[in-house]
Order: sequence, then C-alpha cells, then structure tokens
Amino acid sequence: MTTPVDVLRSATRTRRAAQLAEKKIFTFWLVNFCRIAASALLCCPAAAFAAGTAVPPDFAPNPGVSWLADQGGFKPLGNGAGPVQDDPAHPTITNDDFRRTGRQPTFPVADLRNPILLPWVREALRKHNAQILAGQSGFGPRQSCWPVGIPALLIVGTFRPVFIVQSPREVVMTWQLDHQYRHIYLNVPHSQNVQPSWFGESVGHYEGDTLVVDTIGIGTRTSMDDYLTPHTDKLHVVERYRMVNGGRTLEVKLHVEDPGAFAMAWDAVQHFQRLEPGVAENRLAVANDPTTGRSVAGPLQEESCAENAVPAFTDQSLPIPQAETPDF
Repeated sequence: MTTPVDVLRSATRTRRAAQLAEKKIFTFWLVNFCRIAASALLCCPAAAFAAGTAVPPDFAPNPGVSWLADQGGFKPLGNGAGPVQDDPAHPTITNDDFRRTGRQPTFPVADLRNPILLPWVREALRKHNAQILAGQSGFGPRQSCWPVGIPALLIVGTFRPVFIVQSPREVVMTWQLDHQYRHIYLNVPHSQNVQPSWFGESVGHYEGDTLVVDTIGIGTRTSMDDYLTPHTDKLHVVERYRMVNGGRTLEVKLHVEDPGAFAMAWDAVQHFQRLEPGVAENRLAVANDPTTGRSVAGPLQEESCAENAVPAFTDQSLPIPQAETPDF
C-alpha cells in the first residue's frame, strides 16, 4: 500500500534527480564554453580581437611572444599638449638611418618651444642641446646601464624587445637588453607611503580589453626620454595597454602629470610591434647587416648591459653602476 509519505519520498527523489541532471548539463555547458573561449583567446587571439570581444588581453600567449618599440620616442596623442620631440632644425638621425642612407647618426635635440616645459626644465634641456650641438657626447644614464624608469621604459626597447608576463595578481615587464623589469600589482591601491624608486610603484586593473596602470613614486635619478627631460618626485603616469591591428600591435596611451616639471598635463602614445618565432621576425634595416643590434624573435635571452664595468663610449659618460647591496 502506497502511503502519502511514500509519494512524498518518490517526488523528492524525482525532483533531486532532475536537479542533478540540470546541474550536470549546466556544468558540461560551462566547461565546454570556457574551453572554447580560452581556445579562441589563447590559440587565436587575432580572431578574438577581430570579433570585438572585450576580454582581458593576453600579451604573451606563448613564451616566444615579445614586443618591439617603434623608434622615434613618444608621439603626440591628438592636438592637445604632448611630449618633448625633436627640434625641427635638428632631426634625429638614428643608426638605422645611417645603415639605410649613410648619413651620420646624431643625438636627439629637444624642441624647447614645447609649452609643457617649466623654466628650469627648459633650461636643463637647453644646456643638453648646447652640449650636443657643440660636438660633445649626448649619452645619458641609459647608455651606462642605469635603470631607465617610467615612462622611458616604453621607448628603449627598439632593438631588443620587451617581454610581458601576466598572472592573476601582477604583471611583470622586462626589457631583454638589460633585464630591467617592473612589477604592476593588480586590483590593489597604492601604498600609503610610497618610497621613491627607479620604476616607482605601479598598480593596475583591466578595463575590458585594456590594461590600465597607475604609477607614482618614480625616483628623480631617471629621465622622461632620450632628450634627458628631467622630472620631480611628483611625477604621475597613467598608461593604457591595448592590442590593436588584430593583436599584431600593442598600443600604449599615456597621461603624464608633474606640476613640479611641466606647466600642464600632457598625453602621448607609443606602439610596439609583436615578435614571435616563425610568425613575426625582428626585421633588419638592411639585409644581412653584421652590425645590427637587433635580436632574433624568440624566448627571453640572457643579456646583461653591465657585464663590462668599463664604459664603451667616451670619458664623458656616466660610470657603470655598482652597488654592494641590491637597490631594487
């Protein structure tokens, strides 16, 4: 004889079986959806970006992917205040220009008419320009293997690339030529008392397909660029990293504020080209050039700028940095 209790138990078992089946179906769908999404992003990032999918960018889907900075330094972003650039009367001739044309390479000479410059910064650039135009060395700390800081790290990787490693808690950027690196800590606020350092304190987060990085606490021993534009400890840089051109180009827009050095905030952009073995190689300015400083595409190589403690340029350059204790 079937009792009301038996009916209730049977209904309960049926309901639980249905719920379990629904859960299994949902789990199967979710797992396969994640597999498909991960495959589309990691194995075919170009397709993901072409489809306009707003997903966190994967700057290095395999260890061979790196990014090579465009030459020419920072470029203006729009018609507003922008970065220091070449004096039109003295355009920079690079080593690659020499390889292509035979013209004598030159050091960068800053355009002093840029309205962002406060008087003391303009005077520092005027003195550096005069030194170059007088035929003296224009080498800066970078040529003596000193850390370049932020935002200068974005313009130095023109022959040796920058590698980017991402994890859920941080992003690490390292420049192959000297293994200079910076940490970007994700989804955390700045420290209450940030102590100045070579690369400052960087915190970041993702906004759709863009990595947004906020950096403060950059030590004054670094320069902004190859013109050796100085800054103060009030320097504040915001960078926005986004892959464009089907994932083949990394676009970095930056917003710079430093009331101690610049009369106004300014904006700039820098682009990096993707390197990947067998996909996008590091192109030479001249074919079969034995003098090139460009490295081949591939995983990060062991290189050190300061292996030789003797300056290789002139006696006007800074000494190679040496320390008894780590300074990082």
